[in-house]
Amino acid sequence: MQQVDNELLSRACAGEESAVAALIARMMPLIRKGAACTTAPGLDFEDAVQEGLIGLFNAMRSYDAAKKTPFTAYASSCIANAQQDARRRATRKKHAPLNDSVPLPEDSAAPGPEELAIAGERYADVLERIDTVLSPFERSALLAGLEGQSAAQTAQSLGCTKKSVENALARARKKLRGGE
Repeated sequence: MQQVDNELLSRACAGEESAVAALIARMMPLIRKGAACTTAPGLDFEDAVQEGLIGLFNAMRSYDAAKKTPFTAYASSCIANAQQDARRRATRKKHAPLNDSVPLPEDSAAPGPEELAIAGERYADVLERIDTVLSPFERSALLAGLEGQSAAQTAQSLGCTKKSVENALARARKKLRGGE
């Protein structure tokens, strides 16, 4: 790790972006080393690096050159303390349910209000099409099939042949797909 000179530090504290970037670049090996040592359940490497950067910015804000401590040593201490504090916060027992839980798969997420509204509209459109496009016989055959009845069972309950029920279902599918 390179030493930080007072001129770079004063420019970084004044908000000069190039000086802040140079300061971060000089301190990043220390930040990354500390992050590797402080990872824990609930605190991954990237989060620990972010905590180290916060510690560096706090060191920039609170450094007092009059105390004759080199900035590098002071910043190292601030970075290590910030990362250790983050580790302590992450490993508290109150966070155990979050740290020990298993994430849900992305595809099992419950639909949001928009998806529910769109699905409701589609459902209403399908019901309207069933009522307006299908004949009464086709509608009866389709609804019986949707209830889980086989073509033979539907034919028996409607008093017709199995073949006529199968034909009615084929016509209903074709009409509902839009190929009337």
